[in-house]
Amino acid sequence: MKLKSLLAKPFASIVANKIRKEMQRAVEDQEAILEELIKTGRKTEFGKDHHFDNIHSYNDYKQAVPIRDYEQFKPYINKIKDGKQNVLWKGLPIYLAKTSGTTSGVKYIPITKDSISNHMDTARNALLNYMSETGHTDFADGKLIFLSGSPVLERVGGIPYGRLSGIVNHHIPRYLRTNQLPTYETNCIEDWETKLDKIVDETIDQDMTLISGIPPWMQMYFDRLIERSGKPVGELFKNLDVLVYGGVNFEPYRAKLLASIGRPINTVETFPASEGFFAFQDTQEHKGLLLNTNSGIFYEFIPAQEIFNENPTRLSLRDVEVGVNYALVVSTNAGLWSYNIGDTVKFVSVNPYRLVVTGRIKHFISAFGEHVIGEEVEYSLMKAAKEEGLQITEFTVAPMVNAPGELPFHEWFVEFENSPADLVAFAKKVDENLQQKNIYYFDLLKGNILQPLKIRQVRKNGFIDYMKSVGKLGGQNKVPRLSNDRALADELANHLL
Repeated sequence: MKLKSLLAKPFASIVANKIRKEMQRAVEDQEAILEELIKTGRKTEFGKDHHFDNIHSYNDYKQAVPIRDYEQFKPYINKIKDGKQNVLWKGLPIYLAKTSGTTSGVKYIPITKDSISNHMDTARNALLNYMSETGHTDFADGKLIFLSGSPVLERVGGIPYGRLSGIVNHHIPRYLRTNQLPTYETNCIEDWETKLDKIVDETIDQDMTLISGIPPWMQMYFDRLIERSGKPVGELFKNLDVLVYGGVNFEPYRAKLLASIGRPINTVETFPASEGFFAFQDTQEHKGLLLNTNSGIFYEFIPAQEIFNENPTRLSLRDVEVGVNYALVVSTNAGLWSYNIGDTVKFVSVNPYRLVVTGRIKHFISAFGEHVIGEEVEYSLMKAAKEEGLQITEFTVAPMVNAPGELPFHEWFVEFENSPADLVAFAKKVDENLQQKNIYYFDLLKGNILQPLKIRQVRKNGFIDYMKSVGKLGGQNKVPRLSNDRALADELANHLL
C-alpha cells in the first residue's frame, strides 16, 4: 500500500461516518438550509423583488417565489453577465457554467464562492465513501481519468465561463494532479475525436485504476483502446477498479461497457449538473442515489404531471413518497431560487432518502395522451435485450403521427452491438413490455388509436455520426431518449442500416 491509499483510509472512514449521520438528520438539515438561503438572499435584487423580509417558513417561501425555468431566470442572468453585483446572490459569481441545455438552448448557470464546494466536496465524498464501504483504496495510487470538456475558460462581464467539467478541472486537489489524466494540453483540445486519440496515446500504457465520464463517451474511449491494443480494457488496465459515471442512465450501456472491460467491476453512479451536485451512489448493496441534503441546496418536489400547472403541488423533503415521479426543483447558494432543473426523479427509499433519475420533463412522448417517459422506454428495451442476449449501443424514440395509409406509431431508432435474429419479433417484445409499464399506451393500442411500435435499425456508429454532424460529439452531450417531435428522428433516418 502506497502513501495516498494509506492516507485515504482514515479520511474515507471520517467522511463515511459524516454521511451516515447526515442521513439521519436530512429533513432538519434541509429546513436549516432554506433558512440560511433566505437570510443571505434578503440582500439581493431577487430577494427584494420577492419580499424575502416577509418569509418566515416554507409556506411563506412557496407563496413568495414561483417555480421558474431558465427562460424565466434569464433577465436576472443577463444582469449578472453585464457585471451587476448582488443580483441572485451576494457579489458576483466566480464562474458561469455554460451548458447547451436540452430544454432551453445555451444556458449560463452561476457558480459562487459558496457553491463551488458542493461540486468538489460531493465528488470527493462519493469516492471516499466507496473506499470506506468496499475497502478498495489502492486505486488512489494509480492513474485516474476524467473524460470531460475543455478547461479553457472565456469571460463575460468579468466572470470566467465554460463547461462545468472544465471549471471543476481547475479545482482538482493538488494531491491528485500527479494521478490525473489526460494532460491539461490534451484536455484543451475541442475536437472530440482528435482529443480521444490523444487520450488513448497518453493512457494506453498507464496503470489506469479509475475511469470517469458519461457512458456513451466512455464506451467510445474503450472502443479505441481495444482497436489499438487488441485487448479487453480489463486486461489492458489490470488494476482498473471502478467506473464513475453520471449524466444518463447506465443500464442501456452496462452490457456493452462490461463486455469491453471483460471482467466484473464496481461502479459508482453520480447525479451532477451545472446547477449542483445532487446525489451519489453511497452503497454497492442497494439501489438508488443518496440525496445530498447538507450541501447548500434546498430541494422541492413537484408531482411530474403537475409541473406545467399554474399552481402545482410543492413538497419539501419531509413529505415525499416512495415510487412517485417528481420534477426536481432547487434553491441554492449559487443564487437559484425554486429553479426547475428539468429532471424527474423517483424515491426508492425515504430512510435514507435515495432516489433514481427517471428522465427529463420535456423528454416524453404524448402525441395521443400516452405520456411515455424515459424510465419506461429504457425498461422496455433493456428487458427485451437481456432476454435476447443483445447489447444496445444507443437509441431514441419519436412519434410517427402521419403514417400514410396506416395508424400512427412510436418509431424507435436503435443501434445494436449484435443484431436480433428477428427484428419484428424483438419489437413485439419491447412493445409488450411498454404496454405493461404504461396503461395509457396499452389503452391506445387496444382502442386502435395507435399500432404497435416499430424499430428502425441504425447502422454502426450512426449515432456518433449524427452527434458529430450537429457539433455535439463528446464532452457532456447526450442523445435524448425521447422526443415529442420528429426533428431528431428525421435526421437519424439518414443513418439507418
